[in-house]
Amino acid sequence: MLMEEINEPTGQEQTIINIGNDPVMLTAVDVLSKLMIKNQIILKARGQSIPNAVAVANIITEKMLKDNSKIEKINLDTVAEAGIGNMISTVEIIIKKNQ
Repeated sequence: MLMEEINEPTGQEQTIINIGNDPVMLTAVDVLSKLMIKNQIILKARGQSIPNAVAVANIITEKMLKDNSKIEKINLDTVAEAGIGNMISTVEIIIKKNQ
């Protein structure tokens, strides 16, 4: 799978998930299962995977957990690769489960 999970040290209630080019619904179900355990999920994506991360966030907050979750913050950034001059956009979408 292209989705990669990075667990934070114990005591923190968030999980970072790197979104790849997997099917969107499959990724959304995986993210939903992680969100049932944790209070906060951070979706990270780069370049061509950004639309998938946005779609997953919308599926979670508007369809699967409507009124039980929200997009807390969206961070956008652009990273320049050394020497080549190519620029790659990155996005972090923070989804928080309502208590």
